[in-house]
Amino acid sequence: EVANYCGADVYTTYCLYPILKSQLEEVPELLNLFNQIELPLESVLAAMEWDGIRIDKAYLAELSVELEKDLAAIAIAAYAEAGKEFNLNSPKQLSEILIEKLGDRFTKKSRKSKTGYSTDVAVLNKLQGEHPLIDNILEHRTLAKLKSTYVDALPTLINSKTQRIHTDYNQTVAVTGRLSSSNPNLQNIPIRTAFSRRIRAAFLPEPGWSLVSADYSQIELRILAHLSQE
Repeated sequence: EVANYCGADVYTTYCLYPILKSQLEEVPELLNLFNQIELPLESVLAAMEWDGIRIDKAYLAELSVELEKDLAAIAIAAYAEAGKEFNLNSPKQLSEILIEKLGDRFTKKSRKSKTGYSTDVAVLNKLQGEHPLIDNILEHRTLAKLKSTYVDALPTLINSKTQRIHTDYNQTVAVTGRLSSSNPNLQNIPIRTAFSRRIRAAFLPEPGWSLVSADYSQIELRILAHLSQE
């Protein structure tokens, strides 16, 4: 089955090649872009995928334990504000408590569904400052997501032979023309909060090497200002 699939994959590409090539040749600018930028980039991305990214597994394990303690402390604080224990991940239970505590202040800013009033992040953000329980829930959700999505998940994706994570860099997926990353997505590691920056500290360079961050700050606006001479 694998051989048939691979054979069909190659043969289909072979059949498409002359058709797509002739279309590309109709637009010289695109052909130039393809030959001088897109094709040479492929070997660079392949090398990046092959090399992978070093992850500090022990550091993430310590971070996971710390997060677990923080989440437990936040849950205890939330129970105290609610006046009883409840499932912090249950929208129905949280909705009932917020109706008790806030009444119309909650229902007017929420949306009613079949299971009750919504307690999604958009609703809770509107209610910030209305009750300390809101801040408890938002903080708990943020840390729980960081823990499950990054701190606990990344170590499971480390290749046992290389001790690195080998993501896929997608050259022609994002409609904006940018590169994207998948399996796992290493381009969405959060940075806004102090704790999310600690997650980024788990990415390590080779001994004696450095990780460099370079960014085109406001590049679209800068190009616009240049072209318009503004």
